[in-house]
Amino acid sequence: MSGTGRFTKDVMTAAMHQVAGDLRVRADDARLLRFTNNAVFALPSAGVVIRIARSHRLHQRVHKVIELGRWFEQIDAPTIRLAPEIVQPVQVGELLASIWQYIPSASPEPTVDDLGRTLRKFHSLSGPPLSLPSWDPVGDARSRITDAEGLSDHDRRFLLDWCDRLDRPVAALQQHVGSQLIHGDAHVGNLLRKRAGGAVLCDFDATSLGPWQVDLAAVAVGEVRFGRRGAHDALAAAYGYDVTADSNWSLLRDARELKMIAAAVPLLHSSTGVREEFTARLRSVRHGDRDARWTPFAEVAPSQIANVAS
Repeated sequence: MSGTGRFTKDVMTAAMHQVAGDLRVRADDARLLRFTNNAVFALPSAGVVIRIARSHRLHQRVHKVIELGRWFEQIDAPTIRLAPEIVQPVQVGELLASIWQYIPSASPEPTVDDLGRTLRKFHSLSGPPLSLPSWDPVGDARSRITDAEGLSDHDRRFLLDWCDRLDRPVAALQQHVGSQLIHGDAHVGNLLRKRAGGAVLCDFDATSLGPWQVDLAAVAVGEVRFGRRGAHDALAAAYGYDVTADSNWSLLRDARELKMIAAAVPLLHSSTGVREEFTARLRSVRHGDRDARWTPFAEVAPSQIANVAS
């Protein structure tokens, strides 16, 4: 383990090989896809993806995504599927893993148009017959901020004050708009194209019950902050709704930007690139600069981070 309470790449790689051994599948071509809250390994020859939670605190999420995976298969949801005939979760020492079917890369790469159409299908699903948490961007941010290493007291106080300011508006939005099934981190990076041509969603750690508009905010905020011109218009056309015209857009954007900054807090101690980008983002928020360009964390520290809320 590291000082953050998260397991290192070497530990997670060893755990992956143990899981593969227990499942009696090949792992000689295994490759690491993501290394954030989870270590995600593709094993193409075995046709599976092994997803291992990097903290004991995330064990409940593992159970949640497995329950969701079972339900998604029952209703033929536009999502990835759990690997068949495996009792899940798989335990390796103190770690928990979920095992998913591997989807080989297929052309063309998924687009925001695919995301819009897939989200419409996803949002049309009836409520799942299992207990899901409510959308809680403030609580998620606080859990990362409170005890994070590498965070100055000044920055910690600013971030926690930001959380305090969002508490009531977020609660009011939940009450006013209501809650339904949402993905919680809907962007093209969490979309895969099947060889049959359709696109499916993956990564359900943030899946919860909340306002459906939340799932349209990531692309819209990304367009402003990362200069991804045309992405939002394409998503709005494919989905059939322009979230930036929503009366709650300012709050949705604020909540998304809090997530985009707080997501990097656990990595400040280990990556100079992440720390510098984090500081630049926080400075723009402090100064009220709504148009400042940000750089995706995966571009400033590709070896430490992958797809962490951009």
